[in-house]
Amino acid sequence: MKHFPIACSLDARDLSARQAELREGILARAQAVERINDGYRWRFTDAPGLVASLGAVIDAERRCCAFLQFQVLAEPGAGSVTLDVSGPPGTPEFLESWLAAR
Repeated sequence: MKHFPIACSLDARDLSARQAELREGILARAQAVERINDGYRWRFTDAPGLVASLGAVIDAERRCCAFLQFQVLAEPGAGSVTLDVSGPPGTPEFLESWLAAR
């Protein structure tokens, strides 16, 4: 696996806007948030379009934060959907900016 530095390619203004968009958008829909060993886990109640919305977030974040790893687990039927975002040491601290003002 290739290692990438913990860095975002967005400038400070765009990064701030993206973080606000994440907090007020898809992440605000999470029923629970928990820190995991190398990142954070968001748990969602299934809703129409949720998985597609998560896919759009993952696609965008992979372009600017190449060090992040994403894992989506959709429980059978209309069960919960979990998004794990992880990475190298220091990733949980980076992701805390996604949690601010929650």
